[in-house]
Amino acid sequence: MIMNNWFECKVRTEKMLEGGVTKKVVEPYLVDALNFTEAEARIIEEITPYCNGQLEVVDIKRVKYCEMFTCDDESADKWFKVKCNFITLDEKTQAEKKTSQLMLVQAADLREAVRSFDEGMKGSMIDYQIAAVQETSILDVFPYSASNKEENDKPEFEQG
Repeated sequence: MIMNNWFECKVRTEKMLEGGVTKKVVEPYLVDALNFTEAEARIIEEITPYCNGQLEVVDIKRVKYCEMFTCDDESADKWFKVKCNFITLDEKTQAEKKTSQLMLVQAADLREAVRSFDEGMKGSMIDYQIAAVQETSILDVFPYSASNKEENDKPEFEQG
């Protein structure tokens, strides 16, 4: 899945703790959007149904993940940032060139993240090496899909 416009949105909400005490927390989410305005609107739309109190988007920043590897396993509840170096050979100088890319992997733990990444790269024709794997604090990812549009959205006119 190729991604170009990912935004990390930090959302402040109220969480109910044990004993009925509420506490304000800031949680990061990742949303696919065209621009900052759409990112804010989409994250509010996605998070609002799960919030009891006030919701406030406190920060939005563009992040550059070139690919994402998701997992259907329910235990895969963490997101890992993988820095991958693609290795190419300069035909003229015969020198190795490394190009770094960041990718996002959903997994239960570090070992599973590396395993999932390698599995996802299996069909790749380019040599690569994993330079770093780091667990992120991202709670959930909201990719753009055609189902995100409201069903009531209809074209302004239909050809007959």
